[in-house]
Amino acid sequence: MGGKLILILGGARSGKSAFAQQLASALGSKVLFVATAEAGDDEMAARIARHRAQRPAGWRTLEAPRAVGQAIQRLSWPAQVVLLDCLTLLASNVVGALGPPLSVEAAEQALQQEVEGLLEAYRADRASWIVVSNEVGWGIVPDSLLARAYRDALGRANASLAQAADEVYLLVAGLRMRLKPPPASGI
Repeated sequence: MGGKLILILGGARSGKSAFAQQLASALGSKVLFVATAEAGDDEMAARIARHRAQRPAGWRTLEAPRAVGQAIQRLSWPAQVVLLDCLTLLASNVVGALGPPLSVEAAEQALQQEVEGLLEAYRADRASWIVVSNEVGWGIVPDSLLARAYRDALGRANASLAQAADEVYLLVAGLRMRLKPPPASGI
């Protein structure tokens, strides 16, 4: 293991991806961008196209909706930085692929296996890794089992990654706060 693991959390449109891309560019020129989105409709296809256009031309892209750790390990391209954007959509892909009967426990277990695969790939790599994810646990308790299973599974996955990460950032309204390691206190 050579690089550090950085987790970037925040709400939708909080500036997570822009910050992650700035950070990736600062950490190295050989960036592997791991995209987890699947174009299930026209709006998502347009969103994916916009994101592709915003990435630097020299970055390599890997599109992997599931089994991301294994997909990264199969590559022979030596990246300096791996930027996974985003765990939120990866969680949606993993939970959405579960068949009935769905349970919160099954969703958490399936996503935790995905996170363990990511951490295994990170530990076997020399690159720094940046993982972007939404913080979805601050709203009301969803009224459907699927939404609760997704929210709980993503919350636990975020906590697992935060525990393993060297640095964790939270973005709110475009403002960044470093959570780990904690900022030096002047008080």
